[in-house]
Amino acid sequence: MALCRVLRTRERMRCGPCSSLLPAYFCFFCPTGNDPMMLFGTISQRLCGLKKLPWSCDSRHFWGWLNAVFNKVDHERIRDVGPDRAASEWLLRCGAMVRYQGQERWQKDYNHLPTGPLDKYKIQAIDATDSCIMNIGFDHMEGLRHVEKIRLCKCHYIEDACLERLSQLENLQKSVLEMEIISCGNVTDKGVAALHRLRNLKYLLLSDLPGIREKENLVQVFKTTLPSLELKLDLK
Repeated sequence: MALCRVLRTRERMRCGPCSSLLPAYFCFFCPTGNDPMMLFGTISQRLCGLKKLPWSCDSRHFWGWLNAVFNKVDHERIRDVGPDRAASEWLLRCGAMVRYQGQERWQKDYNHLPTGPLDKYKIQAIDATDSCIMNIGFDHMEGLRHVEKIRLCKCHYIEDACLERLSQLENLQKSVLEMEIISCGNVTDKGVAALHRLRNLKYLLLSDLPGIREKENLVQVFKTTLPSLELKLDLK
């Protein structure tokens, strides 16, 4: 059966390795392990390769749907494992990386996230380069208290609503010190201006953002609201 036909099916079947009911096409990607919580991580890694294959049908809606699945907030999961672990799973599932307090190594592999006490690993930095994080997933950040640096680079789903939501989270208003927003084509002046709510922000890099039209006005906004901010612009 052609892959596009498999992806279109709505039939559900039981997958042997994870013993769960899944759309039939997921069994093409299913890991051989027994932990169902590793399923999305493995699927996302294998799908990255498939995006490079020639498709015989329009796959735009499928990828949009799948990215929405990866971003969906599971509040029960947050309660079970804590906000930092749940946010780590979300970010890595979407292709981003995280770094924890007291560590130099970036966590890249969903299936190799550290285990241990739920309060041991606190996210200090997020690198979302080339990831599919989107607005519906940003509620994962609500319980994060230690994030100091966020890098958004080539994130096709990042838009003004994402930056507005991020800047509304009280914990991030206190903790975030550095941000970089690079080559995110859907970001405009409105979204960037919302970052003035991050009252402890010390460094902000804005680069290759064609949606920004009035950079002089942005400079004035940040000079007024965050006078100690180092604002670096690389905009046309």
